Amino acid sequence: MPDDAEVRREVLAYLRSHPQAADTLRGIVSWWLPRQRLETGHQRIGQVLDALVSEGLLRRDPLPDGEALYGLERRAGTSRQR
Repeated sequence: MPDDAEVRREVLAYLRSHPQAADTLRGIVSWWLPRQRLETGHQRIGQVLDALVSEGLLRRDPLPDGEALYGLERRAGTSRQR
């Protein structure tokens, strides 16, 4: 099972390759991280995404249906990956 650091690396790697990408947790799990989807639950990936938002690497935009859209925080870029 991938740990949080691996999920984090995969999300940031996807965004480096697709800097205009933005999606919901469901879309990220289904399309950006298909391997992790099989091994890691949505809740855990959501926690990693929220941590990346807290660090200023991702933005989280609420949608009318209650879901959130995650994407690269333009002010941060991905050069700050830890």
